[in-house]
Amino acid sequence: MFAYLLEKLSNWFETAERRRREAYLATSADLVQLEQRIRTIESNGYSR
Repeated sequence: MFAYLLEKLSNWFETAERRRREAYLATSADLVQLEQRIRTIESNGYSR
């Protein structure tokens, strides 16, 4: 039971992080900024 709850909580956090990352990328003003943000996320992780 504990493992099930832990897995569900982990999935919830992963989904929330993915949504924050996608929202951050979606606010890019243009393609250049989008590519810069993608590179930043890939190299440093999402830190906003």
